[in-house]
Amino acid sequence: MAVRVQASIDEGHPAAPGAARRCWKHAAGALVLSAAGQACLAQSATPGTAIVLEPVTAEAPRLSATEAAQVRLEALPGGVAAIGQQDMVEQGNLTLSRALRSVPGVVVQQFFGGNDQPRVQIRGSGLQQNPVERGILMLQDGLPLNRADGSYIVGFANPRQAETIEVYRGYTANRLGATVLGGALNFISPTGSTSPGAQVTASGGSFGQVGAYAQAGMARDGYDASIQLSFDRRDGYRDYNESERISVDGNVGVVLSDNVRTRVFAGYTKLDFDVAGPLNRAALDANPRQVSAGPVLVRPGVAINPGPNVIRDRPYREAEQFRIGTRTTATLGEHLIDGSLGYTYTDDTFRFPISSGVRTTKGGDLTAVARYAYQPDSSAPLPLFEATAQYSVGSSTREYFVNRSGATGVQFGDSDLDAQTLSLYAGLNIPFARDFTFSPAIAWSYATRDNDDRYSRPTRPTIAYNPGNPTMLLPNGAVPTVSSSYGRSYDGFTPSVALSYRPAEQQTTFIALSRSFEPPTHDDLLATVNGTPNSSAGRPNPAAPNAPAAVFTTPDLDAQTATTLEVGWRGRGERFSWDAVTYYSWVDNELLNLRDVSGVSLGAVNADKTRHFGIELAVGARLTEWLSGRLAYTYQDFRFHDDPVVGDNRLAGAPRHIIDAMVQLQPTEAWRVQGMLRWLPERTPVDNANSLYAPAYTLVDLRTDYRITERLTVFAEVTNVFDETYAASTLVVDQARSDQAVYLPGDGRAFYAGITSRF
Repeated sequence: MAVRVQASIDEGHPAAPGAARRCWKHAAGALVLSAAGQACLAQSATPGTAIVLEPVTAEAPRLSATEAAQVRLEALPGGVAAIGQQDMVEQGNLTLSRALRSVPGVVVQQFFGGNDQPRVQIRGSGLQQNPVERGILMLQDGLPLNRADGSYIVGFANPRQAETIEVYRGYTANRLGATVLGGALNFISPTGSTSPGAQVTASGGSFGQVGAYAQAGMARDGYDASIQLSFDRRDGYRDYNESERISVDGNVGVVLSDNVRTRVFAGYTKLDFDVAGPLNRAALDANPRQVSAGPVLVRPGVAINPGPNVIRDRPYREAEQFRIGTRTTATLGEHLIDGSLGYTYTDDTFRFPISSGVRTTKGGDLTAVARYAYQPDSSAPLPLFEATAQYSVGSSTREYFVNRSGATGVQFGDSDLDAQTLSLYAGLNIPFARDFTFSPAIAWSYATRDNDDRYSRPTRPTIAYNPGNPTMLLPNGAVPTVSSSYGRSYDGFTPSVALSYRPAEQQTTFIALSRSFEPPTHDDLLATVNGTPNSSAGRPNPAAPNAPAAVFTTPDLDAQTATTLEVGWRGRGERFSWDAVTYYSWVDNELLNLRDVSGVSLGAVNADKTRHFGIELAVGARLTEWLSGRLAYTYQDFRFHDDPVVGDNRLAGAPRHIIDAMVQLQPTEAWRVQGMLRWLPERTPVDNANSLYAPAYTLVDLRTDYRITERLTVFAEVTNVFDETYAASTLVVDQARSDQAVYLPGDGRAFYAGITSRF
């Protein structure tokens, strides 16, 4: 999709009135385009960008960081966007879904119901994971939050701490080192140059929500520094729904010489959240705050309401990640050399329901990135030649334990997991004729995934509860140990070619044909199986403690590949902006993570052939000086293709129509009111058999803020104004039952308020 350019729809408080501000934006855009590829964002991942310690200034109000990113990104022939702080206005509960709701093609659904643990998918990549941990390259300041195998924990991406979020959909992320179909999200931190001074925000509201954010920055000749602290806690909408997130991030930029600049950054995030789990449709409609108590045995061998026993198993996740990295750029005339080095250490404990047990993963990942850009024409928005090399290597230990009524029981698995991923990219941006640019590129990726099963005991233990009395333990069992070790390697080329044309100064059209390559993660290659809602992995029949059964599955998966054709047109005028793209992907070996009728994992498989068709549309308008609005529309039609079992059914979990709209009234410079709509007008399939669906829903939010002084702003909001009961997301299963627990309730009506002070 094209960049969502909304320079004429400033949702923040205007820095200059009416026509004067619009004239300044045009002049500032020309200034950025003539800046020899120098970025205004310290950690932008856009090709040809360098670290800039001082903000761009002129004899007029300063160009904002997001506007600068939009000018640069809009030259790329593909789906890109820049979301800035004026789009992520002060909110009592700024989740990732709310931060990205104005970007079509990026689908964010609440999943666990905890503090911002959503399902995120772009163009269907990673759609069927529960939880989603694959399919998108997640970056912070240009370096990955993903582990070396491509997996990630979505809660580590905190929109509250981002000055700008860069969005790269589809093949545009190849230039960043991505090996996914979906694309990339880059969360850019504020620096001492872009955000000098200090600010503090405190907020609170319904469901025990409490939040605080503080940021301070300073800039001096030759260096700058910034630090951020963020805290969010909530009791939650549902009965078992507490969550907490603590984040600390900082960075320091230094001018080493006239041509060389560097930035060092470090961060720490800690997540704790209850996994409230799914409900069946009857329970969702009756009381969406409750949690599932598992299946009910109505007679021997016959159970209704399949699903996890959340009350007994108390699923929960606690994860920590420490990050440190550095980025250095050297500008040597027409040449720009950029190098980054980053290290992350992750400690993750995930207490699943009994069927999977307790999984602990600890390990570190090292990533090195080298970029080169050659730009002989300083007025060109993109370099003539660009190249990227990214190499990630990581190692972790993963242990598995039985979940015994919410406590960590006996160990049944122990693995050393190693991964490495190498991505090489080279591309040209060749101007020709009048306002045309031809952009051919080639990328190559190589990945290895190795598991050394260190579990040395002859049997793997199992436990089970009586299905008729799920608090009563049955005799413990054991099954023969079968090694889960494996070694996999993947490599593939991903060429692309694009043609772009600018029919007017602020319009761009493009057509692009590209390939994508996505190797599986360890979560795809190693999964627990043969558990039930009342028994641990390896025990498909709770009453048969010693019947042999596999505890792990290690499928020999192929990499997911796709060929995508996309066409787009974007532009902006005095009062309107638009951004439209349509794409069609021919996908081979799509990676699907399947579950049975009780929600228990069946492991991952490769679908033979699937087809992804989509439309991504964003429109903005400033109707008067005090009335503006925007609309983001996403259409997704993802289907199997001539599958021997499900034919041409829709892929489960993908809403077909998603509409996000906002109307803003700003009667004065100090006061504004916003109304927001999220509408899914059509039901969404829960299973690949297309036998069960999540219902359509409509949500309305209202918010307002008032600037008391230049330094003090208060805000308030009401979310889900009409208190609609709805499924924010669902589990994705292969063949569902009508009474199955698959629906994940969204929050009911909520009230939030807060205050921001700037110094």
